[in-house]
Amino acid sequence: MSFKVLFRVVVFLAILFVLLYVGMNNRQSVDFNFPVLLDKKWTDQAGIVYFAMFAAGVYSQSCLRRISVQKSRCRAASQTGHSPR
Repeated sequence: MSFKVLFRVVVFLAILFVLLYVGMNNRQSVDFNFPVLLDKKWTDQAGIVYFAMFAAGVYSQSCLRRISVQKSRCRAASQTGHSPR
């Protein structure tokens, strides 16, 4: 395992620890309004809402990264004349 991968794993685990810590210590209810996707107001514990927003961010970042990697592979393949995998 390269240092870069190990560093990313350690940083990701540290972020997950902070997420868990925030969820354990924020038990009061919060209201979340997002009229574009939700018809009603979402009321839940602050930690749950925080986790949901974090999960949505991680998922969208991974999708965008995958699209970026695929585009760069297609560009590299077109320059070398090989077909992308």
